[in-house]
Amino acid sequence: MFTRRNFAGLAAAGLAAPALIHPGLAQPAWSPTRSIRVFVGAVAGGGTDITTRIVMAKMQALLGRPIVVENRPGGAGNIASEATVTAAPDGHTLMMGTIASLVMNPLLTRLTFDMMTDLTPIGRSVDVTNFLVVTADRPWRNLADLITAARVQPEAISYGSSGVGSAGHLAGALLEQRCGIRTVHVPYRGGGQLITDILSGKVDYSVATAATTLQHIEAGRLRALGVPSAARSALAPDVPTVAEAAGIPGYEIPNWYALLGPRALPEPIVTRLHAALVESLRDPEVAAALSRHGLEPVPSTGAELARFMREETARWGPILREAGANAN
Repeated sequence: MFTRRNFAGLAAAGLAAPALIHPGLAQPAWSPTRSIRVFVGAVAGGGTDITTRIVMAKMQALLGRPIVVENRPGGAGNIASEATVTAAPDGHTLMMGTIASLVMNPLLTRLTFDMMTDLTPIGRSVDVTNFLVVTADRPWRNLADLITAARVQPEAISYGSSGVGSAGHLAGALLEQRCGIRTVHVPYRGGGQLITDILSGKVDYSVATAATTLQHIEAGRLRALGVPSAARSALAPDVPTVAEAAGIPGYEIPNWYALLGPRALPEPIVTRLHAALVESLRDPEVAAALSRHGLEPVPSTGAELARFMREETARWGPILREAGANAN
């Protein structure tokens, strides 16, 4: 139940939903007056980009205006975040944020803006399935083989991620810390670039989204050694969890995306955008398209997203410090 105490707690964290409206005062419905931009902090072809394009195609139809997905890679997603933070709060500029841009990067780097106070949460969009993969020509048949090789040759094995602070970066840093190995992190400007270099063998392994890896796993070009989640994935039920494969109890790396706008986005705008987001995520065709890429719709309210961001930040801060993760 959403109580006054809940609201006070969110407000104290700078993540409260827009001001509550007196029930006796009718609020005019908001509609966009021009095209809407949605920033993605990675190159095209990665999980965030794929998710955004699927969901925005439906939202565009619901809102009656074109929605343009703009890829703003760089700065580990911070370029897209800053472009959103500095935009006018009129509903025509949004961003699809990730666990990397909204939680991990603020913990790893010093930013000129505050994710907790300079953005308006609209709602979560999806949870993301990831796989730990190597190319099929690598000698490691399972995760234990890879870990053994990394112990024998410290810093000889590299892992790629979609950027600093991404789920893939955290997965590699935590694997190092829990297994006592040293590897080399190679950050990219998104999953699209990453998958190209995984397939070409420029990096040895990666934890990357099902959206970019599954087709290559099914085609035999990549070998999945583990799933960094609490349970196996229905997309590849024969692939063990990393906890199973490496004997690491509790190893679990979340990955999720969410829709946000600039600070002080008026309540009627948030209400309309949230309604369009939820209707899009519940659309059977959209849900089916997302599912094919290992993406599970998890619609939420803006207040729920605000609380979730706060909880994730509190959860992962100590883990990042313990794992020795940094902005490299």
